[in-house]
Amino acid sequence: MKRVIISLIAVCIAATALAQHPQQHKQQPPQGPATMKAAPQQPKFQADPQAKKPALKKVYDENIDPLKQIYQAVSQAKREGKYVICQLGGNWCPWCLKFADFITKDREISKLLRQNFVYIHVNYNPKQARSKDKSTVDKAKKLLKRLNYAGRFGYPVFVVLDGKGHVIHIQDSSFLEEGESYDRSKVLRFFKNWTPEATTKL
Repeated sequence: MKRVIISLIAVCIAATALAQHPQQHKQQPPQGPATMKAAPQQPKFQADPQAKKPALKKVYDENIDPLKQIYQAVSQAKREGKYVICQLGGNWCPWCLKFADFITKDREISKLLRQNFVYIHVNYNPKQARSKDKSTVDKAKKLLKRLNYAGRFGYPVFVVLDGKGHVIHIQDSSFLEEGESYDRSKVLRFFKNWTPEATTKL
């Protein structure tokens, strides 16, 4: 009888302990590389396709007389033994501003221009020739005639004048383009072939 009572007490004690600490008897899942969650990857930076590019500098002075501008450039070129390059176009023309930016940022091209040319941006808008104002139309016609109607090649267009102001070359800018910009080797070739030295070389 005493053994029965002792056995019942032992069973009660074991049952009480199990009820108080059930988590100790649960099997823990194995921990290892197969069960560990990977840390979330940080998203890679992507450029915003809608982000605006810096605006190009406007290089055409719309408030000066282009014929007077050309005359003054020729006078300077004659004194300095240089030629004149007229970049005909306007601030309305993205490719005109692209070219101005392109040659300004290239040291070799900039140096070549300084040494051999008086480089001017001659403002012209084709709308001027279709204006209802007669004086505006007359000025546009005089400018185009002065530059041998170079606008027929599109804009920008480059007109090379010698020291006497004669038009010696008109350069179609489409032959200098490359993708969304200009081809450096073609631009250099154009300028080098029309320096005073190159055009007088035997």
